[in-house]
Amino acid sequence: MSRRRRKALPTEPVRCSIETLSHDGRGIARQDGKTQFVDGALPGETVMAKMVSTRSKFDELRAIEVLESVPERQESPCGFADLCGGCSLQHMSGDAQIRFKEDTLREHFAHFGGIEPEEWIAPMRSDNTLGYRRKARLGVRYVTARESVLVGFREKRNSFLTDIDRCVVMDPRIGERIMPLREMLYELEAYKRIAQVEVACGDDVAAMVFRNMDELSESDRTRLIEFGKAHDLHIYLQPKGPDTVHRIWPESSGHEDERLSYRLDEFDLTMQFHPMDFTQVNAGINQKMVRRAVEWLDIQPGERVLDLFCGLGNFTLPLARRSGQVVGVEGDDAMVVRGRENARLNGLDNVSFHGADLHGDFTGQSWAKEGFDKILIDPPRSGAEEICKYLTAFGAGRIVYVSCNPATLARDAGVMVRNGYRLVRAGVMDMFPHTTHVESIALFERDAS
Repeated sequence: MSRRRRKALPTEPVRCSIETLSHDGRGIARQDGKTQFVDGALPGETVMAKMVSTRSKFDELRAIEVLESVPERQESPCGFADLCGGCSLQHMSGDAQIRFKEDTLREHFAHFGGIEPEEWIAPMRSDNTLGYRRKARLGVRYVTARESVLVGFREKRNSFLTDIDRCVVMDPRIGERIMPLREMLYELEAYKRIAQVEVACGDDVAAMVFRNMDELSESDRTRLIEFGKAHDLHIYLQPKGPDTVHRIWPESSGHEDERLSYRLDEFDLTMQFHPMDFTQVNAGINQKMVRRAVEWLDIQPGERVLDLFCGLGNFTLPLARRSGQVVGVEGDDAMVVRGRENARLNGLDNVSFHGADLHGDFTGQSWAKEGFDKILIDPPRSGAEEICKYLTAFGAGRIVYVSCNPATLARDAGVMVRNGYRLVRAGVMDMFPHTTHVESIALFERDAS
């Protein structure tokens, strides 16, 4: 039996009148009762667009010409923005991007939680919307037809890597070295066997972690080391799983030596991390976010504070500077170790870190039995629905929820409200300018009525 051939896409551009935006930043138009999702188009615009794919209920297109623009449109700061999937909103002004993210958060609160904060706070904005990104995973692919190695992010709506030579949203220590990196990789004997490059930047040092699928020759190791020396980068290899990551330049005296760092000056803290650790990508927003979280919790001397999903202590240690006792809890044992390292580094003895399964009831744990005056929670994208059901057991007067997913924040906020808390205030944080990522922060207070 012959396999049915996929219907060929129309080659002629389509005229689209954009009505609104989807949550992933695409313009939405309608043609003959069918929905059209158009990359690179804004509400109120008329564009000519090329068909990318078609389904029974919707079509996907990419704008190739703007016939009627709106004031919110701006010139993309990156020449690769139309194709690269790393950013979705570079054609939208900064103010419009913020409004889009605020509207997304409002809609999710209304749809998933059926609630609204008593106060919407002004958005937390980036001082720099370019060169801010300190963490990324870059794909690597050898392209036979071009006889070159590509390094970067996937193209929009497919698995191909975008042919870029720089990235303006990444920290310049990485973003300005894409082309030299490509050229160096092509010179390696293993140029077809490097799968990806993980990048991480501290305040003073940037690092690249090369995922090498085969043992590298001494010649290739030397080339990587020389690249690190020439561009002032720390160089790591990852031959297998994450636990095999090791530094080859500068020479390492052991795993505890393999650290980058950033400062939280307001709290007189130095935070160390391994290049593979989770850290916030935007250092400027992180400073503002930590300050706001501590301010909203209104920590009083002697209070006992719980920090859930604490990671390496990004919130835990600033809270320890203000409170009597802080308990940081994390599901990743490696991050528990990192938190303890950072507490020792900064001379803090009023903080403890514990590993726990944060998907169920942990109120019976020894560290939880004394209760808490205040709680901070910073869960992953999946949120913390189950945990929110148990937080009332601690009797905390205030809870600050830091979120990277407005849908799960709204859902969890509904749980909190049903369990005796008021949603006092909320707002967005522009952690990822030029993308549709919506980071937000919310304050809950125990209902005294």
